[in-house]
Amino acid sequence: MSTTNRLESNVRSYCRNFPVVFTKARGSTLEDEEGREYIDFLAGAGALNYGHNDPVLKEKLLDYINRDQIVHGLDMVTGAKQAFMEAFDSLILKPRKMSYKIQFTGPTGTNAVEAAMKIARNYTGRQTIVSFTNGFHGVTLGSVAATGNSHFRDGCGIQPQGTVFMPYDGYMGEGVDTTEYLDKMLTDGSSGLDHPAAVIVETIQGEGGINVASQEWLRSLEEICRKHDVLLIVDDIQVGCGRTGTFFSFEEAGISPDIITLSKSLSGYGLPMAVVLMKPQLDRWKPGEHNGTFRGHNLAFVTARAAIEEYWRDAAFEKEIKRKGGIVRERLERLADLDDRGILSARGRGMMQALDCRTGDLASRISALAFERGLVIETSGSEDQVLKCLIPLNITDDELKRGLAILEESVISALLEIPDLALDKEVETLWMEVLA
Repeated sequence: MSTTNRLESNVRSYCRNFPVVFTKARGSTLEDEEGREYIDFLAGAGALNYGHNDPVLKEKLLDYINRDQIVHGLDMVTGAKQAFMEAFDSLILKPRKMSYKIQFTGPTGTNAVEAAMKIARNYTGRQTIVSFTNGFHGVTLGSVAATGNSHFRDGCGIQPQGTVFMPYDGYMGEGVDTTEYLDKMLTDGSSGLDHPAAVIVETIQGEGGINVASQEWLRSLEEICRKHDVLLIVDDIQVGCGRTGTFFSFEEAGISPDIITLSKSLSGYGLPMAVVLMKPQLDRWKPGEHNGTFRGHNLAFVTARAAIEEYWRDAAFEKEIKRKGGIVRERLERLADLDDRGILSARGRGMMQALDCRTGDLASRISALAFERGLVIETSGSEDQVLKCLIPLNITDDELKRGLAILEESVISALLEIPDLALDKEVETLWMEVLA
């Protein structure tokens, strides 16, 4: 790690928590330069839903490269681009009775969010975007304005503008429907809330700590958007592409967003790729009005098409995701039950599952112990207090059980480190003695 420590910017983060040099990866495992193997419960922060170097996708990619086909093409028409759009339309959109125009933005999620916000503002002629507490939508100036965490907002150098925040589902506690508050703010001309162009929302807040919006809350949110002539943007960048059990995370709620952003696992292979899906009437762009040199990443088109054709031709893959998600959730709930102090709790949906540890110190300690045992798992939440399971969707049952066993051992070890004398104190201070 000496070269990295000497030359790479202080902004680096993941390598601080997992301080080894990784050299190989296959499926749900990573290997470092010493030959040690790790089970991957991080999956590229959700960019590797189909694991590392999926053999079917790799074969298509190598064949494409070996035939000297187009790699970079700006937004010119290529065979790979057309084939991806046809597969996406026939296997993803049409079976779900969805009609959207596809915009290829720059290759990262924040590019897609920036474009989505521009579309909403240009279409409606309004400026304000409503976002939600604990939301994360990227770190470029437009998207970070819709991101709640002050850690990311403080890095801007200027005050983020153009957004207002409303309480997410559950933010005000159980039994409080926060969409009613939004409705009241939009209805009351003296609320101080300017008529917004759009609402942007994650159905499950990934970086925010795996906060899960109920299907009823999502349906209510859509109704309020329709009532007040506000566009609904669903940011499906981390929780889309099958992570929750269906290709789009909002399918079970039965809502129809005006705009959808996708990235991360869309390419299927970890290659940079992002798109905005917009209802056709919203497509009022002038040619080149929003562009990017790498909006035509043809290698990503190849693997994205291959992933759709391999995994989404029928409902079999969805059933497997839900089955494995049930295994993960059962194990996390069992861990929570082992803790008679009530520190731990489980939450999530599909293969987007998490263990809330209530303190960042405890969650980080569990992550560190797990890494020592051969498991890569990250933390999330406003204080990094949540252990987030972003497991490859096609992980084998054996690898899944081994990874969960390591996680269980690490949780138990971390809890045993909490001194008995601290047990009658507030949970937030339990780890002061440990750190000391």
